[in-house]
Amino acid sequence: LLMFFTEYAEFLHCKGRKFTDFDEVRQEIEVETDRITGVNKGISSIPINLRIYSPHVLSLTLIDLPGITKVPVGDQPPDIEQQIRDMIMQFISRENCLILAVTPANTDLANSDALKLAKEVDPQGLRTIGVITKLDLMDEGTDAREVLENKLLPLRRGYIGVVNRSQKDIDGKKDIKAALLAERKFFLSHPAYRHMADRMGTPYLQKVLNQQLTNHIRDTLPAFRSKLQSQLLSIEHEVEVYKNFRPEDPTRKTKALLQMVQQFSVDFEKRIEGSGDQVDTLELSGGAKINRIFHERFPFELVKMEFNEKELRREISYAIKNIHGIRQVLPRLFTPDMAFEAIVKKQIVKLKGPSLKSVDLVMQELINTVKKCTKKLATYPRLCEETERIVAGYIREREEKTKDQV
Repeated sequence: LLMFFTEYAEFLHCKGRKFTDFDEVRQEIEVETDRITGVNKGISSIPINLRIYSPHVLSLTLIDLPGITKVPVGDQPPDIEQQIRDMIMQFISRENCLILAVTPANTDLANSDALKLAKEVDPQGLRTIGVITKLDLMDEGTDAREVLENKLLPLRRGYIGVVNRSQKDIDGKKDIKAALLAERKFFLSHPAYRHMADRMGTPYLQKVLNQQLTNHIRDTLPAFRSKLQSQLLSIEHEVEVYKNFRPEDPTRKTKALLQMVQQFSVDFEKRIEGSGDQVDTLELSGGAKINRIFHERFPFELVKMEFNEKELRREISYAIKNIHGIRQVLPRLFTPDMAFEAIVKKQIVKLKGPSLKSVDLVMQELINTVKKCTKKLATYPRLCEETERIVAGYIREREEKTKDQV
């Protein structure tokens, strides 16, 4: 009974340890973040799982996603913006999740990254709730009334305004209760928001999220039930087929072996084509990753190539003059074929490095895909090992031929 009325928190990476001091919770988050990403603003898609028990909060599961970083700093990779975007899309693309599109009130709502990403995966706005922060930091004489009244950029589920603690409040250890009272006072006293004060603030947002998540689960539950029933029927059918299974029957062994090999082939093809029944939500893999290598990584490597236009023009001039020898070089509309070919060949050679790098990345992803597909054969270690060896060997042969062609 005492534990029920005591607020405490638990981390998945610290099983069994209960945190009752929430300053220690904040410190643990910072320590775990530095452990995974380093101390120089690195990033990682590995989540920190925190569960809070309190009689003062409603049951909610929240995923705090990073904001879009445009310019890499510290140890962040050059494609930091794309990596964060991919990370966010992995979560908000799930149909059973609600999206909190958080946007500061002192920025242009039309340029909100949060609303833009939410629009991509939820064009009808069925899962998106707008959250407007920093209302207390807007310039004097301005307000977000039209936004909060859902008139400027309407959302089906509307917008909710909140006023969080400032960095000064956090440094001064202003507690949550005092912050909630200050937030309530702000909405009740502000002339633009006092008429909607009962529909603003963190407690109202918490209540709305709980209600809407409950409704959302109720709406999606029939589809989950139908899917589970379908899977159950499929499993029962398999059980019926193997009811009279005789392990020592050689024909059954041969048939089972062929079925497993065929299933491996189907799984591999599905992972490459993108129509698999098991969708990876943690990272890009299979065909999606290969597609990214060709359409994003390879062009990125090309953009990094050094290109000196002045030097190129000088080379073209020398090539044209050398082809004509002692003959006088007259102005022409087109570059002579031999000069053009010599210059182009020299430039094409520069593509070899990025091309070979892309081949290596694709080969590695294909082998990773093979390993994922062979996991279903784990109960037969020898078959798993031989399948992986043969297919990986074939992939490496193709890699060598491709590199020779490059």
